[in-house]
Amino acid sequence: MKTFAHKKQQLYLILSGIFVVNALLAEIIGVKIFSVDALLGLPGNLTAGVLIWPVVFITTDIINEYFGREGVLRVSFLTVGLILYSFLVILATTKLPPAAFWLDVNKTDHDGRPFNIDFAYQSIFRQGLGIIIGSVVAFMVGQVLDATVFQALRRVTGSRLIWLRATGSTLISQLVDSFVVLFVAFYLFGNWTFEQVLSVANTNYWYKFAAAILLTPVLYLAHFLIDRYLGQEETTELQQEAAADVSV
Repeated sequence: MKTFAHKKQQLYLILSGIFVVNALLAEIIGVKIFSVDALLGLPGNLTAGVLIWPVVFITTDIINEYFGREGVLRVSFLTVGLILYSFLVILATTKLPPAAFWLDVNKTDHDGRPFNIDFAYQSIFRQGLGIIIGSVVAFMVGQVLDATVFQALRRVTGSRLIWLRATGSTLISQLVDSFVVLFVAFYLFGNWTFEQVLSVANTNYWYKFAAAILLTPVLYLAHFLIDRYLGQEETTELQQEAAADVSV
């Protein structure tokens, strides 16, 4: 029979794994900007990374609920290190000389037009220093703000109104995150105008706003499953520790 300490450790490991893998994927695919109008007939453009950022939001709130602000910051700092490591590895692979046969067998696309697969690989994967700095700064600012606001709301609501502290912390933190990442990456280090930054940041934020609201049932489902896994008494104890930031 699993002890409470073992269940607690497994829960933190699973939540951290979900958090890390989705944050990493969001950073890697975030370089693509796609048209919401072409996809859904709605105005605006979005970074591809926002498609899975809601998973990070939900996981952040769950970790905060059961493991406190320190639990969130611990996995956030680990994720930043892994993001930087990933970018470094990807950058190194773009510097490797391509094999001649690889270039030859991929010298045309499906329509027979000339195609340089190594150039395409570098264009997709080699993100600039500005994007990396912007992503990391925005991620950490957003996570610290999210964890702090969540706990502030928790002191007011206690164990009630999970949706309020989860949604409220996400909406406030992402208001900052959505702007910071684009401002640093594409305005300070890139060639976007300030109006373009505001336009994409605005669309990104309202998408995250809608996602945070729509995913509220998922948050309650996760709480239900975790409470059943841990047991009611153990859950209460863990949440009390989380509120005091001493559970991890």
